[in-house]
Amino acid sequence: MRCHTIFFAVFIFAASCDKPTMNTTILPEQEIPMDNNDGVPSEFDDGKMRNISSFDIVSEMKIGWNLGNSLDAEGPTETHWGNPVTTKAMIDAVANRGFKTIRIPVTWRFHQGASPDYTVSKAWFDRVEEVVNYARANNMYVILNTHHEDTWIIPTYAKADEVKNRLSKLWTQIATRFQNYSDYLIFETLNEPRYENTPQEWTGGTAEGRDVVNQYHQVSLDAIRATGGNNSLRHIMISTYAASTLPAAINALKIPNNDDRAIVSLHSYFPFPFTLAGTDTTWGTDSDKQALDNEMDKIKAKFIDNGIPVVLGEWSSGNLNNLSDRVTHASYYANAAAQRGMPSVWWDNGKIGVSNDDLGIFNRRNITWAFDDIADVIIKAYQ
Repeated sequence: MRCHTIFFAVFIFAASCDKPTMNTTILPEQEIPMDNNDGVPSEFDDGKMRNISSFDIVSEMKIGWNLGNSLDAEGPTETHWGNPVTTKAMIDAVANRGFKTIRIPVTWRFHQGASPDYTVSKAWFDRVEEVVNYARANNMYVILNTHHEDTWIIPTYAKADEVKNRLSKLWTQIATRFQNYSDYLIFETLNEPRYENTPQEWTGGTAEGRDVVNQYHQVSLDAIRATGGNNSLRHIMISTYAASTLPAAINALKIPNNDDRAIVSLHSYFPFPFTLAGTDTTWGTDSDKQALDNEMDKIKAKFIDNGIPVVLGEWSSGNLNNLSDRVTHASYYANAAAQRGMPSVWWDNGKIGVSNDDLGIFNRRNITWAFDDIADVIIKAYQ
């Protein structure tokens, strides 16, 4: 996801800031050997699938952290947007701090061949799997997705057949590569599926767009399941249109095949003026807290109360020299999510500065916590 301008006045929205950082220093590459076994789990994953429900899975995921703007950079390398090469030392630090889940956004299109096969390069698969193994070495849950593919995942009837064909082939390859990993690896079929640069991009989409997004989830899940093995039972995250919590989006979502191992993926940067827009630097009044509770209750009533688990796959707040309010917001948000049974995954884009786009709390260059107070309160919420 990238920063975007919102053309309507609502408090909540599914959004994230993925502008490139400017420092292009490269850290040393891998600290453990790459796994090149093509579908065979590494020494860091036992390949076991426990016979547990998706609700059991999400109860264990707790608090998570996004490796944003790295493997999902819109370019040929993970350093294209200025973040350093991901190392095991970084992921060790995230795990040791108390995060139980890591979301690894991945952009695949720069590493795919042409039609009809759309073959993903082995070198890219090796690198993605290497980073997955950094997390599995720490016994973390891993969410692996397709990210920043909006240039070709266009939700229109005119494009649907072409997109579904390519999506099916992409997910067949991903699922095959990771087929024998345990249920600590979770697939997320789409990120914030939407029609870019349209009036409805961030307002819940059109009826056509929402219908086609459901179709894209369907073919992705079917492709994963068709690879068999552990993927027959793998837990899979499914997002609303643009991962939004707006009524139009959440009411239109269809779980493919009523799959009982599907988890709803939502991005709730609530409230948007405080978290991302940078137009309100204060948060913490009683009315602020009530509005956030209402947001969380809406999600719970729609999905959790109807037997469908939810992961809040992205949320955060930009740094505008308002640390006290950010800490208050982060604590309340994480506790509200935890109390309703929803894991939450902080969107960290690696940017440590002063702007509404600076969403990093962990400094990947020197492996320190730039905003330790925020890390502390969101981890404690799930303890």
